[in-house]
Amino acid sequence: MPCTGDFMTSAMLPKKKHDTFSQTPIQLNTSPYQDEVDFSPLDKLERGETSIDPVSIADLLRNTFVYPPHTIYRGVKVASSGFDPAQNLHDAPRFHYLFQSSLAPSRPSPDAVDDDTLVQTYHRLLCEAAARATAGMRAPWFFQSGGKDSTSMAIALADVRPDTTCLTYLGGSEENEVASARFVARKLGLRHEALVCDPGRAYDRYLAMLPRMPLLTADFAALSYADLATEVRQRRGDGIIDAIGADEYFGTPVHSKERILALLARGLRLPQALFNPKLVNRSFKLCFILATLQMDKFERYFPGSRFSNAEVDDLFGWNISANSRQRLETFRADIDAAASMEAQRRLSLIIVGSAHVAKGIYTARAMSMQLAQPYLDPQLRDWVFNQVPDQLLISPDGVNKPLMRQHIAQYFQDLPYVKAKGCFRFDLRGLAKQRFDQVYAFAEQARSVLPGTAKWLEAHRHQLDNKFFASKFYLLAVVLPWVLSRMHGVSHSTARVEERVS
Repeated sequence: MPCTGDFMTSAMLPKKKHDTFSQTPIQLNTSPYQDEVDFSPLDKLERGETSIDPVSIADLLRNTFVYPPHTIYRGVKVASSGFDPAQNLHDAPRFHYLFQSSLAPSRPSPDAVDDDTLVQTYHRLLCEAAARATAGMRAPWFFQSGGKDSTSMAIALADVRPDTTCLTYLGGSEENEVASARFVARKLGLRHEALVCDPGRAYDRYLAMLPRMPLLTADFAALSYADLATEVRQRRGDGIIDAIGADEYFGTPVHSKERILALLARGLRLPQALFNPKLVNRSFKLCFILATLQMDKFERYFPGSRFSNAEVDDLFGWNISANSRQRLETFRADIDAAASMEAQRRLSLIIVGSAHVAKGIYTARAMSMQLAQPYLDPQLRDWVFNQVPDQLLISPDGVNKPLMRQHIAQYFQDLPYVKAKGCFRFDLRGLAKQRFDQVYAFAEQARSVLPGTAKWLEAHRHQLDNKFFASKFYLLAVVLPWVLSRMHGVSHSTARVEERVS
C-alpha cells in the first residue's frame, strides 16, 4: 500500500495544532571526543511526533550521509566535529574546524626531536587511549581491517587489552586482507576470527536492528558494520573497538588520482542517455568518469559512486538536489580558507567522517553494545597535532602517517598492507542479486516520497553487475526501509523481515 506521511518541505508541510516537535527542536552533541552520545531526547520520536526531512534523504542519495548539523529528522540537529554544541544549530549554524594544518602552532623540526622517543610517546598515548575507551568492556572485539591504523591499534591492544578478539571482514575478492590481518593478530598474541560477507545475511541483520537505530547514515560500510556487530553479539561480545579517526589530525595526502578527479569535476548536468550504450554501462571506469563530470569539485572527495543531482531530482519528482547542494555552503568559509588541496581534502574527511563515526555509534546503540574509538582521544589528537613534525604526519614525497609506519616497523617488517590502504569491502553486486525484489517492494511502498525510485530500479535491473549501478542500489537498500519504518502506518514493512530473521 502506498505510504502517506511526513515527506514534504517545511513550506509544503501542514502545521499541526499540537506538533510538539516543531515547538521543541532537538539538538544533540555528537562530538566523537566525548564518552557517549546521549540519544534520550530522541525517545519521543518513536511516537511519531516529528517528520523525516526530504532534503536529508537527498543528501544520503547524493553523498551517502546527511550534511551536518542536519539529520534525517527535520528538527533534530547534531553538533559533530567543527560545530560548537553551545550554538543554536537550528539558526544559521557556524562551522569551523580547529585542526587544519595551517592553524597548528609551529611544530618541531625533525632535527629537534628523536624519532624513537616520538614513537615511544605515540605508543604510550595510544595504549592509554585504548585502555580508557575499553575500560567498561568485558569481552571486546576489534574490527581489524588490516590497514595501517588497524595494525597500529592492534599493537596497542596487545599491551592493554590482550583479551581482545580481532575480527576481519572479507567483503569481496578485490582486497583480501584476512591472511595478513590474522598474521598480525596471532604474532601479537591476539585471537583472530574472520567473517565472509553474505550480503543477504548482512541485509537481514541490518533490517533487524533498523527500528532501534536512532538516526540514519548510508555509509558504504554500514551493512558490513551491521553484519559484524550482530556476529559479535551472537558470540557474546559486549564491546566493539574501531580504528577510525586518525586521519582527522594526521591528515591525508592528495595523490594524482584525486587531483585528476578534482579537475574533471565540473558540476555539469549530462543527459542520462550517455550511460545507455553497452560500451559505457558495462564499464565502471567510464561510468565513474561521466559521474565525476556532474559532481561538485569538493563533493568528489567523498567516497563512492552515488546518484547524480539529476537522478535525485528524478527520484523525487522535483528539484530537491538544489536544496541539498545549498547545505555545502555551511562549510564554504573553511573550504575557501583552505590553503591546499590536502587541506580541502582533510575538511572533506571531517565532514563525511562525522557519518563514518556515526555509523558505529548508531549500530552499537541498536545492539546495546559499547563502542570504543581510541584514535578519537583528545590527548592523543592534541599531541600528534602539536608535537609531531610535519614530515612524520605526511612525508615530503606524499607518504601518509610516517610516524604510524615507524610504530608498526618496530614489530613487523615490510607488511604489504602498510604500503596499500585496506578497508572493509561489501559485495554490492551480490546484494543486488539477492535482494532486488525486496528493495523494489520498499520502493513501491515509498512512491509517495520517491515516486521515481521503482522506475530507476526497473531501468537498471540488468546493469547491477556493474559496481557503479550496484552502489546506487546499495544506497536505496539502506535508506528506503529505514525511512519506511518511521512513516506512519508502514512500520510493518520491516517488522515482517524482523520476524523472519529472528
